[in-house]
Amino acid sequence: MTRQPWPEVPAGPLYPGYFADPFVLAHGGQFYAYGTSGAVSRPGERVFEVLTSPDLIHWTSCGGALEQISPEPRDYWAPEVAVEGGTFYLYYSVGIGDQGHHLRVATAEHPTGPFRDLGLNLTPDEPFAIDPHPFRAQSGEWYLYFARDDLTGERPGTVLAAAPLSGMTQLGEARTLLRASGDWQRYQAGREMYGAVYDWHTLEGAFVVERGGEFHLLYSGGAWTGETYGVGHAVAAHPLGPFHEPRPGADVIRTAPGLIGPGHASVVRRGDEDYLVFHAWDAAHTKRQLHAARLRWDTGTPLATPPSSAS
Repeated sequence: MTRQPWPEVPAGPLYPGYFADPFVLAHGGQFYAYGTSGAVSRPGERVFEVLTSPDLIHWTSCGGALEQISPEPRDYWAPEVAVEGGTFYLYYSVGIGDQGHHLRVATAEHPTGPFRDLGLNLTPDEPFAIDPHPFRAQSGEWYLYFARDDLTGERPGTVLAAAPLSGMTQLGEARTLLRASGDWQRYQAGREMYGAVYDWHTLEGAFVVERGGEFHLLYSGGAWTGETYGVGHAVAAHPLGPFHEPRPGADVIRTAPGLIGPGHASVVRRGDEDYLVFHAWDAAHTKRQLHAARLRWDTGTPLATPPSSAS
């Protein structure tokens, strides 16, 4: 039976609620979206809302995915899910506000959960680690990409790192892959951090696509609160680099008419096309919402074309 053509992804948010840091998993003919909630969770409430869709357009909420690790309120950020050996692994960070976040992993037998934490701190030696992205190369090796704080270099702040991932729960030695290279990645001037004041820069939200023998690293840069936030791109011949940026700046997607502060993106395949799934602010700047755009590779590098400006 020939599948009917996919419906066009519309402009604007695809789900009315708060849904930041979206990751989409294609599994069993369905799409599953996982996102950061808009508030500190209440005791006993599952965190990370899960949405399901048959087409990337029409989404239904399945409730929370992850059972909390503690009765005390915590901030749970940026979930991503990988599948290995029939088990679903959910990677995430947890901390209080923007302090003390570490990476953790939980497992479930179904993509909607319930996910239960395995009791492992994957980054015990990092002062701050967020935005885990599990990636399996076509050669079979797993890696975990994440963002961590680094006070060295010309632009101190949050950088992108990665480490080999074995058994889905053990990290090898992490190495820094990409640092801030431009003013557009500035998070805040004169930011007080770690007992000093810095002109702080931020790279976060890594996502890797292997294509044509190269590894394309998409990431978000700048302050997530503002309009300069966007998605940049670097490329390497190996999952652990070295990476270089063919086109400096937020060259994948940036603020445009009707689209404010797009970022923290993931890539999912629908049919024979790639789609960038990301969050952007509503007009009142009160919530980040789920969006999607076709991801083109016409020049060998990724470029998102939001529906409002697609040709």
